[in-house]
Amino acid sequence: MTRLDLGRPGLAVLAVDDERPALEELTYLLSADERIGSIQTASSGAEAIRILSGDQKVDALFLDIRMPGATGVEIAKTLARHANAPQVVFVTAHEDFAVGAFELHAVDYVLKPVRQDRLAEAIRRVDERLHVRTRGAPDEDEVIPVELAGVTRFVNRSQIRFVEAHGDYARLHTASGSHLVRISLATLEERWSPHGFSRIHRSYLVALRHVQEVRWDAGHTTVRIGDKTLAVSRRHARELRDRLLRDANRRG
Repeated sequence: MTRLDLGRPGLAVLAVDDERPALEELTYLLSADERIGSIQTASSGAEAIRILSGDQKVDALFLDIRMPGATGVEIAKTLARHANAPQVVFVTAHEDFAVGAFELHAVDYVLKPVRQDRLAEAIRRVDERLHVRTRGAPDEDEVIPVELAGVTRFVNRSQIRFVEAHGDYARLHTASGSHLVRISLATLEERWSPHGFSRIHRSYLVALRHVQEVRWDAGHTTVRIGDKTLAVSRRHARELRDRLLRDANRRG
């Protein structure tokens, strides 16, 4: 294990790879990003677990998947059970685990050889996710400024029933109307998923608390929100069902 203090405020990260050249390259690239404050390294899953079990702060884990002993997948599964666990970014040469990585709530999935710009995007996502965790607690209601006839108005996130994609824009639907904002549906999904929003279709992001009915009929799934019935794509139907069941179990 090594520790590199970069002498600046920023994220405390742990880089894990059993191949020394890859670990050294990743450490170098991380150190070049101004958002990184310190870097610890580990050359095995077991060593990473020892560091994570210690007292030193770790904001994010940049983790190889296939390693002898404890694999990156096993480490991520362990972390997924803890509410304030470090954010996980998989850094790997294997392309066939991207879907599984996101099922483990990984922030990103970066393929080797690692490019600086691609790593920078992963660090941005980590930073944003941590920002949501520390400043976007569920009881804090985000306020979204919207333009209406030359006047700026403010809509609370809790008022939004669902969001509809419009290219690089998104339309926010509330009980009283809708508002077009210049932000992508994918960005809102990443930002609002911890606050009870779920993607149900490439065109829709819904607030689960406003879902009044889910209907499964001959392989087709729809949800009803107010007077609107929205289609759920097959790829999102299972995720929606699982999230609704988890929410019901928590309330129970």
